[in-house]
Amino acid sequence: MKCVDLFAGCGGLSLGFEKAGFNVAAAFEYWEPSIEIYKQNFTHPIFQQDLTNEKESIKKIKAYSPDLIMGGPPCQDFSSAGKRDVTQGRADLTYHFANIVCSIKPEWFVMENVEQIKKSHILSDVVKQFEKTGYGLTSVILDASFCGVPQSRTRFFLIGHLNDSHNQLNGILKKNLSEKQMTIRDYLGNKLGLEVYYRHPRNYNRRGVFTIDEPSPTVRGVNRPVPKGYKLNTCDPKNVDLSNVRPLTTIERSYIQTFPSEFKFSGTKTNLEQMIGNAVPVNLGTFIANAIKEYCKNGAIKTSLFEESLPFELPNKALNRTG
Repeated sequence: MKCVDLFAGCGGLSLGFEKAGFNVAAAFEYWEPSIEIYKQNFTHPIFQQDLTNEKESIKKIKAYSPDLIMGGPPCQDFSSAGKRDVTQGRADLTYHFANIVCSIKPEWFVMENVEQIKKSHILSDVVKQFEKTGYGLTSVILDASFCGVPQSRTRFFLIGHLNDSHNQLNGILKKNLSEKQMTIRDYLGNKLGLEVYYRHPRNYNRRGVFTIDEPSPTVRGVNRPVPKGYKLNTCDPKNVDLSNVRPLTTIERSYIQTFPSEFKFSGTKTNLEQMIGNAVPVNLGTFIANAIKEYCKNGAIKTSLFEESLPFELPNKALNRTG
């Protein structure tokens, strides 16, 4: 299946789909530092493109005749790490993504964003647009730690299949979740050479020290050292000597995002931290891609006798195997 990746960043979603056997034909991104990293790691082209210029973008994307368009429109205006102000302009990129997809009408699309997008009227607007265009929709919130990623990172996915019923991938996605969360030790063993590490909290009422025997908290676009005078939170591990605690390095954080060790990163620390923190974890992309591949091969797994007739609804919480 031929794919095009929009808002591709440094390539987490592209690499995830390639791992599942999809043919990523081209990618589009505006931020030059991400483009340079992408070029170092993929053989297909990436174009610096302002996707708000829909006419020009559609012409370039159509040239690749994609079967699937995927992308994660920048999420800072929805994110808990941002200002949650959809009037700032970046949330409008979700509209541009929808307009491009509905103009080209690929068989499939995949849109990724933060969980908070489900509270936005923008999502409701684009859902109506996709439905009007003829897409059957599956929406899901996934905790990446149940999808082969050693990180508690919840993300929203909207998956569309042209001329299909709604909710068709729900059963497959649920079946493919792991039974337990993946820890850093599960994924990396003792590769990091540490047992505990520091991740700067948003406020000091939250813990800042974590062990490798649990999933990492969400990898964000900032990474700070242990501040002088930091006092262990009541939720931090007990009996920790802070003099031996450090934050994860930039490259170690890329491992938590499931980029392979051979993936090439270069540039300023600030830019790398941002693009790694904003990336879709590679294995989370593979999880979604494998669900689409399984559906194409075997069809839906029914979770309800009336599933095909159920209306499309947005999820309230992360999908789990038992709920």
